[in-house]
Amino acid sequence: MTQVMPRNSFQKIAVALLSLAILSGCSTVKNLFDGRGKDKSEDPTPLVQITPSLKVSQLWSASLGKGGKDLGIGMRPAIVDGHVYAMAVEGGVSAFDLKTGQALWHYASDLPLTGGPGAGDGLVVVGSLEGDVVALDAATGTEKWTVKVANEVLVAPAVGGGMVFVHSNDGRLTALDKGTGERRWFYSPDVPALTVRGSGAITLGPDILFVGNDNGTLTALSMSDGSVRWSAPVAEPDGRSELERMADVDGPAILDNTTLYATSYKNHTVAIDGPSGQLMWDRENGGPRGLGLSNSAVVVTDPAGHVWGLDRNTGGSLWQQNGLAYRKVSAPAVQGDYAVVGDFEGNLHWLQLSNGAFAARAKLGGAISGQPAVADGILVVQTEEGQLAAFALQ
Repeated sequence: MTQVMPRNSFQKIAVALLSLAILSGCSTVKNLFDGRGKDKSEDPTPLVQITPSLKVSQLWSASLGKGGKDLGIGMRPAIVDGHVYAMAVEGGVSAFDLKTGQALWHYASDLPLTGGPGAGDGLVVVGSLEGDVVALDAATGTEKWTVKVANEVLVAPAVGGGMVFVHSNDGRLTALDKGTGERRWFYSPDVPALTVRGSGAITLGPDILFVGNDNGTLTALSMSDGSVRWSAPVAEPDGRSELERMADVDGPAILDNTTLYATSYKNHTVAIDGPSGQLMWDRENGGPRGLGLSNSAVVVTDPAGHVWGLDRNTGGSLWQQNGLAYRKVSAPAVQGDYAVVGDFEGNLHWLQLSNGAFAARAKLGGAISGQPAVADGILVVQTEEGQLAAFALQ
């Protein structure tokens, strides 16, 4: 579920909602939280029966604890070196073997964990609604250090270059020393008054990191000192109201060779030259939570739940799948020759990358709002009820 929220104050939330109610009526306020008003045409599209052309097998599942239900964030596991790292809002952090699901370790925590996990360089790092950042040893789950940042952490920290990078919900990106958690530098862009619930994910490159911002831009920063290399628009925050101007870039950009692919809440997906920040193409289809990338296609889910396949070289439309409209569809992942998305009823849908047709479907308990993760041909997904499951293609 996409939620829209001003920063830092429940009083601001109430004022914003009251203002919107006065200006636009109660149906608009309802739209802020569930994506639908009273228009019956925006009811979830009923699923059609399909004849599977693909066989999918569930390898294993595990229960993590209370998930991210009603928080407006999509929980996503991290997969590194054959290990799956996942967390629950209430339930701590757990590690599993990717192929077998064998539990490797568990870190118990009373913190309301909402950001992460991020993993790399021997660390697993998570953040909380209270601004805590906790670094764990990736092999054992032993706590290495914990620090506080100024605001809640709703997106996975990134680990690289001897540092941990944390993007908090006030828009600030903080670089912490990997060994001690000591602050090294921070970057703080301008933040609009009204934004989508969540923060821009961090993508690492060689000696550089890329972060999406709530003002519709993607910024490249020096990993060593946080200096800005370039900042490029993914979508322009235009419109007459704060609501119309929302253009958040919350989903992780994907860096492939030297090309960055990014998408925005304001229905734009772009390809950007990584070294220079120059726009390569721009397509008016996009979504708030991220994209999937194959050898031929960029796959995005728009806010209405339509799934699009775009040519990765030109941005041209390859196909459109409308059978999941208004089903609160997750960002796509790519598994083999298929794009995979989840929906609010806990269904996973495999779509053929060649034409967007339904190829297979599986059912889990609880809504799927977080983007699935794929490694070594295995897809791992987490539900809002805290269930973790792994799937393979046959």
